[in-house]
Formats: sequence, structure tokens, C-alpha cells
Amino acid sequence: MAFVKQNTTIKEYQHFIKEVYGLSNERYFNLEDMVINVERFIMRGLKGIRKGDKEKIKINLLIANSWFTSVMNQLHIDLENEVWKRFPYLCSYCASCPCLCKEKRIESRQKVFVDEKKRLKTLEEFQNMFKEIYPPQKRSLEHVGVHLAEELGEFSEAILIYRGERKEEDFEEIKLEAADLFSCFMGVFNVLGINVAKELSVMFSNNCHVCKNAPCTCSFIDITRFKS
Repeated sequence: MAFVKQNTTIKEYQHFIKEVYGLSNERYFNLEDMVINVERFIMRGLKGIRKGDKEKIKINLLIANSWFTSVMNQLHIDLENEVWKRFPYLCSYCASCPCLCKEKRIESRQKVFVDEKKRLKTLEEFQNMFKEIYPPQKRSLEHVGVHLAEELGEFSEAILIYRGERKEEDFEEIKLEAADLFSCFMGVFNVLGINVAKELSVMFSNNCHVCKNAPCTCSFIDITRFKS
């Protein structure tokens, strides 16, 4: 039986997604299909923000994040490593914690020093790090929702550009945008006061959260018509 521990690391969660959904992803979906599913469920999460429905936001963004992790698996990107390099307990733009972009009116990206000795371990620790870098009490739900949509667009664009020319520098851009998109997932969950690791451990306590099998045995129609 495959399951997500409450003290899971990002690497462990990425492995869980591969174990449970890797086979069906390979059989049914190409990279563009999976990106569409990331977009599909983020948009449903944003609809939840518009309607003030916390449960709708939570479930759809958790599912969107699982599709996003599937994209990372298909591209063989170590998400935990990329997030830490981009956000080593510092804002990726102003290189401060908490973020001082507005106060300092930063106009160009500052160099971020990565101290591997301070590297975090669990998903919850990463979420708490983002809480310190970008304090949720200073951000509205609408603000973090718009930021999530913005970064989703940049992530999708990076995928599109790479798929067009297959340049190594374009692949590196995907890594950067993936880290930014992950930070925005955490931003929404932090404003809502949702512990992501805890919710994932409940959602994925027994293999696939729908069919309860590992590997997942949901049909293509089941997956594409799934609503939450």
C-alpha cells in the first residue's frame, strides 16, 4: 500500500505520485495533457476563491499540485532541490526574509546565497519557510490567487517554449518557474491556514484517492471527467 506520511518530504511525495500515477500518466497523457490538468484544477481552485468556498479551493489545489508533481516526474526534475535553490529561506527577488520587495522597491533580482547547511527536510518545513518569507497576514486571498494564476501562466509558457525548440536554457527556465509556482501553491494554503502535508496524508492515506489502488486503475474517462 502506498500512502503519504504527515511528515513527508517533497521528494517522498514526488516518489508517491510516481508510484501511484506514473503508469496511468504514461499510458494516457503527454506533457501538454498534464499541464492542462494542472491548469484545469487551479482554475477550479480560483473559482473557489471567487465563491468564498474554502473546501473547493483546498481539494482542487491539492489535485492541481498532484498533477504538477506528475509534470515534474515526467521531466525528471527534483522539485525539492529546485525550490530550495530558488528560495533558501529568502525571497527569490529581494533576497530577504521576510520579503522586503515593496519597502525597498527592488527593481532587479538580487543574488540569493544558498546555505546547504540550513536545507529543510519536510514539506511542512518548506511551507513554514514560505510563511516566514511571505507572511500570510500581509496578503489577501484574492492577492495570492492572482499571483498563483500569474505564475501558472509563466510556468505553462516555459513548457511551451521548451517543447518548441528543446533548448537547455529553456529547460532551466522550467525549473525556475516550477519553484515559483510551488511557492504560490504554498502562498494560498498559508493564507487559508491549511497544512498541506496533513491534508495530503488524509487524501492519500490509501493509494489513489479515487480508486484506492496503486498503481491507479482509474480509466481515462474517469480521470478526464473527474469533478471536485
